[in-house]
Amino acid sequence: MTLRPSRKLIRSRPVAALASVCSVAALTAPAVADGESTGSGAKGIAKPTVVLVHGAFADASGWDGVVERLQRDGYPVIAPANPLRGLASDSAYLASVLKSLKGPLILAGHSYGGALISEAAAGNPNVKALVYISAFMPAKGETLGALGAKFAGSRLNPALKQVPFQSGDGMTGTDLYIKPEKFHQVFAADLPASTAAQMAATQRPISAAAFTEKADAAAWKTIPSWFLVATKDRAIAPDLERFEAKRAGSHTIEVNSSHVAMISHPGTVTSLILDAIRTEASGTPSLATTGSSASTTGLIGLVAIAAGVGLIVAVRRHQARDR
Repeated sequence: MTLRPSRKLIRSRPVAALASVCSVAALTAPAVADGESTGSGAKGIAKPTVVLVHGAFADASGWDGVVERLQRDGYPVIAPANPLRGLASDSAYLASVLKSLKGPLILAGHSYGGALISEAAAGNPNVKALVYISAFMPAKGETLGALGAKFAGSRLNPALKQVPFQSGDGMTGTDLYIKPEKFHQVFAADLPASTAAQMAATQRPISAAAFTEKADAAAWKTIPSWFLVATKDRAIAPDLERFEAKRAGSHTIEVNSSHVAMISHPGTVTSLILDAIRTEASGTPSLATTGSSASTTGLIGLVAIAAGVGLIVAVRRHQARDR
């Protein structure tokens, strides 16, 4: 990314040029560490609503750390309950939630939630960006079961417990749970064992049918996307996450995290969402290179380099004019 000084900036003094360029850098830089939050976007621009979609074996409370940070920065946030009954029905439900919201939307999906935002966002002009957190990102016609089998590294299948169910209307099916003794290792290895035990006890099952239904849409083909690859993920293979991000041309970062990066690294996840918000608001390329790995420290370094280049150009032109 190159920051080109405007004509007004070129005519100003070097110190003013430095202040102007640095203010741009401050606007675009994400939070640098977990626990930190960043300011809002450009003044006068309405803040989008951020919709956070949880995945299987979890509920919306997994987003609490991200919700807190986004709300602290003044962003409206909603984390709807995911029914976890099937790809088609869950996507339709989420699409109806999105239609009830006004203004621009930024969607973030974790795990199975990634598949839902890919479908639910299709055809909705208010959705400006999609953010995937260690997620499924199917193409149209793919099933999550087949997608998950593309790469080795997941330990989820052997850890699943099948429980038959019957609904009030007589429909039968099979719910999938993660065995409590496997939950910590497979789902949340970088969280305290006591926290993982509580999550295992309160987990919400997903219908097995969700993994056999074909995806009906892939909104990431037309909507810009961001992807967080969890390098220590044992529920979805990290190599699958990399494959999905590269295929979609997503702006990608990699984090040394278990499957639940939004819980163990809420600051980093928030920074990625804010990068998506600011990039779409400004209409400029993202600081992260499409389809490659980047860290928040690296992103800030790029901003600093760009600011330095802009300053040098401004100073040289100022000196040439004064000669």
